[in-house]
This record gives sequence, structure tokens and C-alpha cells, in this order.
Amino acid sequence: MKSDKVITIEDRIPKLKQERKQKANRRFILYSSLFFILILFVLYFQSPLSKIQHIDISGNIHVSDETIINLSEIKIGTSFWKINTESIFKKIAVHDEISKVEVLREFPSSIKIQVKEHSRVAYLIEGTSYYPIIETGKILDKGELEDIPADAPLLMNWTQSEELQEMAAQLRLVPESILNRISEIHLKPEKFDPLHIVLFMNDGQEVSATIRDFSEKIKNYPSIVEQLSDDQFGVIHLEVGSYFKAYENEIGDEESESER
Repeated sequence: MKSDKVITIEDRIPKLKQERKQKANRRFILYSSLFFILILFVLYFQSPLSKIQHIDISGNIHVSDETIINLSEIKIGTSFWKINTESIFKKIAVHDEISKVEVLREFPSSIKIQVKEHSRVAYLIEGTSYYPIIETGKILDKGELEDIPADAPLLMNWTQSEELQEMAAQLRLVPESILNRISEIHLKPEKFDPLHIVLFMNDGQEVSATIRDFSEKIKNYPSIVEQLSDDQFGVIHLEVGSYFKAYENEIGDEESESER
């Protein structure tokens, strides 16, 4: 009967020693790594790298970077890890013109604040001043007329009244592509329509309409203009139905109607 090979303890000792040495090396590497990581953390938190060095603002058009930073109450040099993003969000969101806020940490030392502003639907003109009107219907503080932006229609001959609020409510519903084509909106009450308005368009056309259901009726404007030649200018009536009437001084003055 063949006997099994017997491994003596002397033969096993070198292998056991090697295994123990490998385990000891692994433990040393692990503990050394943890130690160095701990040292790096200590050095990081004691260095300027752990302090806020940059505050980046994006998405704002009318609200200045300085205003947003002041609202956030973030200071350069504040600990990067002590920033409460939820608190910053609430502080900035109270601004009337801001509709959305996102606060992000960007390692190692930057804070990024992304905002979205409420759209401006019109500017109320009063003397040498203007008042922005945003999509919520709120009228903002006045600015000097010489600094007025060109991103929304001008409201002429209006006062801060119910008619103005109703007009602002209608403008909020007008597609941006059409709103950008309007230059001025004049309130011109008539005997049978106290809400009558006249619009002057950027393409040279004039529109006669009423505040009621304005947002729906103005949607016909692009299709009506497409039917006109480049040298045809006049008044597009949107009060009852929709039709175009050329200016009287134009050659071949004719009235074309397209009932809606």
C-alpha cells in the first residue's frame, strides 16, 4: 500500500513566514495610507483651499451679480463645508425677479449659483422713468428712461390701474416669438370700447385691438402678415374678426378682410 507524502513542520515554516510577512506588509500599507489621508485632511482644513475662493453667478440678466451675492450672504473666506445650500436658496428666491435658484459646491473652493429670472413682459413708461412688468404681473421699481432695455414692449399712455393689470395678465400668455415683435402698446379708450389699444410693431405694421382676449387674437398676427407684400403697411384690426386695412396714402389702397 502506497503511503501519503508527509510534510514536516520544518517544510511549512518558510511558507508560514512568507504569508505572515505579506499580511504585515498589507497592514502597514493600509495604516500608512490612512495616516497620510488623515494628515492631508488636517492640512486641507487648515489651508486656504478649504475656504471659499470664488462665487460664480450665472443665468442672470437684469439682477446683478452683486445683488445675488449680497442676498446669499456668502463671504469669501467662509468655510467651504459650512455652506448651507438650502438656506442660500431661500435667501435668493425672495427676490421678485428670480424664479429659480440652484446652489452648487464645486470642489475644492468654489460656489456656483445658477438663477433663472422671471420674463419681463412690458415696460410702463411714465415721464422720464420706466417700470418693468414681469410675468407674475408685479410692477418693479422704476429706472431711468435712458437705460431702458429693448427686450419687451413699451406701454404708453397707461397708469397703474386695473386696465394695466389686465393688460399685463394678457401679455404673460402671448408667445415670446410674437411678444418680441411688439414695439409699443398705447391705451386709447373709445366710446364703445374703454379697453381699446393700439400696437406699433417692429416690422412697421399697426394693430388695433382690445385688451379682452388679446393673447388669443394676437396669435393671428403672423399669418395675416405673411399674406402681405413687403411694401404693404397699414392697420391690422383684431377687435372683432381679423382684417387688414392699408394706410390711405398707399398706392392701390384696398381693404382685405379675413374673418376669424
